[in-house]
Parts: sequence; C-alpha cells; structure tokens
Amino acid sequence: MDKTLSRDGTLIAYRRRGEGPPVILVGGALSTAATEAPLAGLLVPDFDVVTYDRRGRGSSGDSGPYAVEREIEDLAALVTAVGGRASVFGLGAGGALALEARAAGLPVDRLAVYEPPYTPGPSGVRFKAYCTARLHRTLSAGDREGAVELFLSVTGVPDDVIARMRRAPLRQGLVSMAHTLAYDDALLGDGTIPAERFASVTARTLVVCGGFSPTRARLSTRALADALPRARHRTLTGQTRELAPQAMAPVLAEFFGRDMYARQAS
Repeated sequence: MDKTLSRDGTLIAYRRRGEGPPVILVGGALSTAATEAPLAGLLVPDFDVVTYDRRGRGSSGDSGPYAVEREIEDLAALVTAVGGRASVFGLGAGGALALEARAAGLPVDRLAVYEPPYTPGPSGVRFKAYCTARLHRTLSAGDREGAVELFLSVTGVPDDVIARMRRAPLRQGLVSMAHTLAYDDALLGDGTIPAERFASVTARTLVVCGGFSPTRARLSTRALADALPRARHRTLTGQTRELAPQAMAPVLAEFFGRDMYARQAS
C-alpha cells in the first residue's frame, strides 16, 4: 500500500487502482481498505479508485487525541494525492465522514452515501446517548471484545451470530480496531442530522438505503436527503445494512459517470 501524510503527521495507508475520474471509498465502522476491495474491483474498469485504512486501522497511523477534524484532514490528504479533486462514496459512518468533509470545504465533485447511521428524533437521540455511554464505559474498562460485541448487537447482528464470531478468524482483526468505534461515534454527534451545517454541502449527492433495511434507517436517509441542497434519495431493492458490492457498483458508476467529467472539461 502507498502512504500519504495527513496534516497532523499521521501516515494514512491507501491503495489506488484503475484509470479514469478519481473516486475515493470511505469505509464504515470496523472496516479497512480490504473491506472495500470488492466494490473497488467492480469500479476499476471506469475509475481511478482509492481505498484506504482510516486512522487507527490496518496500516494507517493513529496520532491522538482523536477529533473529527483529523479524519477530514486524512481525507483531504487523499484528495490531494489523486490530483486535488475527487468524488467520494461513504458507507455507514464513512458516509457521515464524507458529508462532514464536504461541509468543511473539501473539493468533492459528487458525493454518494449509504445509510449513515444518524438517529434523528427524540427517541433516536436518547438511543444514541445510551449507546455512546455504554461504548465509552466498555472501552474505558479495556474490554475491547465487549465493545465490538456491543456494536454488533446495536447494529442488529443476532446473538447466535455474535457467539459464532467469537471463534471466527476475523475476530482478532475486529478487536484490534475496537477503539475506533469511539471515532465513528464522535462523527455522528448526538445522532441528529446536522441540517444547518449540511446546508453548505452543495455537491450533487446521492443518499441510498436498502429496501430491506430497518425502518429507522430508511426514514433517516430520506430525512438526510431532504436536508441536503442538491440530493436525491434512492432505495436499493433487496439490500440491507450489509450492502452487496454488485448492487452498489452500477449505481455509483452511473452517478460518478465519465460523462459528467467530460461535460465539466468541455
């Protein structure tokens, strides 16, 4: 993997493949560049695709203390590495990061997000506060495995699946990134959609949810699309929180299409 230097001196590891307009994939909770590789592989024929390890994960560094601004600077370093402009797709909490980066002025041509886990409404705010408190208590106690299991449980993974995962080879990799769950939690604030801040997100934006995702996620994405000046909403039939790359790739290829870049250049 290549590495680029973020503003605070943190090395961010990334992989770049393909030729064409640059597209950066921003992973969600407990993901790395390898997690996004299947989707990247489907986009490579048409785009210059970048996947990366967000700070604190995989081969990237983790200078502290954490702040959302540092992750925005990480993404800015990647945009610089690919020529100064890019389109961005963010999955889950990675979508929240992509939105925050564009609101902060990052030169993003087009932006697509899949189910950023905002929890608007009074009950959603209470739920987010409860989850945040439990997560911080668990991490403060040094219980990294407990933090991972808490995240899996909150996101709807059945108890029997979590139990089987305790013996799975991928478990250690997830536990090694447990501290970054607090980073994703910070990205989401109190769970509400920051409509006033996102009013500055003037890039064309595609907000996507799965047709089989929980009602809360589907309603949240619609509210997010309503809060963005140039957004449209799309539901992918048959998809859930566990998004299939084969379902998302053609949607992104169309939205980030070469024709848009050709029009800009003419």
